[in-house]
Amino acid sequence: QVQLVESGGGLVQAGGSLRLSCVVSGNDIRSNRMGWYRQPPGKQRELVAAITSSGSTSYSDSVKGRFTVSKDNVKNTVYLQMNSLKPEDTAIYWCNVSPWLGSSWPWGQGTQVTVSS
Repeated sequence: QVQLVESGGGLVQAGGSLRLSCVVSGNDIRSNRMGWYRQPPGKQRELVAAITSSGSTSYSDSVKGRFTVSKDNVKNTVYLQMNSLKPEDTAIYWCNVSPWLGSSWPWGQGTQVTVSS
């Protein structure tokens, strides 16, 4: 059974940085395209960054140039380095496969990121 555990969120001032981690168990991230998703208050969940099995990355326009997704295949862990944070980055952040494959990849608890102005 797949389990995803996110951590690293917190409260930070605008312009600050955070590094999120996502430990994956029950499946191998080397075989999957992994993504970081977020859901701002009152909005729908959106994909903001992804990394393929070969290590190619992609980003939404809203985070391009500020966020960096990476992974450690040995630790089966995905990371999201977030720099130059803005108040509009405030959201709950999750990792999961991209595109999402349904109930075989249940969502974790997520990690809250709050950016103050």
